Amino acid sequence: MAYPIVRVEGINKTFGGTVKALDDVTLEFPAGIIYGLLGPNGAGKTTLIRVLTTLLRPESGRAEVAGVDVLADPKTARTKIGLAGQFAAVDDYQTGRENVEMVGRLYGLSAAQSKSRAGELLERINLADAADRQVKTYSGGMQRRLDLAASLVGEPEVLFLDEPTTGIDPRSRLDVWELITDLVKGGTTVLLTTQYLDEADQLADRIAVIDEGRLISEGTSDDLKDTLGGSVIELSVAPDRETETLEALRRICETEPTINTLTREITVPAVEGAKTLTEVVRALDSASIVPNDLALHKPSLDDVFLTLTGHTAEVETEEPPPSAGRKRRLRSK
Repeated sequence: MAYPIVRVEGINKTFGGTVKALDDVTLEFPAGIIYGLLGPNGAGKTTLIRVLTTLLRPESGRAEVAGVDVLADPKTARTKIGLAGQFAAVDDYQTGRENVEMVGRLYGLSAAQSKSRAGELLERINLADAADRQVKTYSGGMQRRLDLAASLVGEPEVLFLDEPTTGIDPRSRLDVWELITDLVKGGTTVLLTTQYLDEADQLADRIAVIDEGRLISEGTSDDLKDTLGGSVIELSVAPDRETETLEALRRICETEPTINTLTREITVPAVEGAKTLTEVVRALDSASIVPNDLALHKPSLDDVFLTLTGHTAEVETEEPPPSAGRKRRLRSK
């Protein structure tokens, strides 16, 4: 039986003696897929990436990438992987070509080999026309693609992408999605961390949801949505009737209703579809509650995320580190 391309067993990592960044995380997945790691800011996604890419040692547990123990043999493990972090790690004053050639030399390639490899990769990511311009003239999306090119110089078996579309415009985001998909078609396995629920839904073959350092659910996007019973009911009521509404729903539903702290939408799994919707309408009518909106629909990853974690997927904007693009991230509430 072929080994999983990535295997993590009982990884624990604490910072400052008190902050549990990773709490007994165990997961594995096969080669040739996009594996999404989904969670809010501070959930432990980047910490796990740093462990798997040999940049951080956990207190306990095991981790393998492409059959190599990353803790026992980090040098060999680094020959198997590529990494693109949350911000493009490129030199603004070099050209795109010079950036990629420099990475090739760091990998031990000759000058001729580095030049050839840079040309191939720049063509592959559609930056050949801009290859000889200084990177400071590139858009944020172009810089992200250049960073991806640099991470592919060593022809990695597994590519780790830590929030690859933060801070770029929607058009560039779609370009990066297309590039990631093409890489997997070409044989690269991708572990993708993201705070964007639609990104995980669109790209990932399998998804792990991590929160407060713990892996709380794992499966395909459809698997995760099916945990909510196939459909969900969303409704909104006047603010002064929210408490009564929640109480009415608790009396007829087995699952605790959740409320989105941003939109104030109340969500409850509709285990029996339209029948559950009818019961909800009757319960509201009995309590003399008239909803502003009421809908039955198939669950989204937003619904899954809210139900699993109790967190609202809120997008906030904050100042990035120097020389980095603006970053949008999910915040737990």
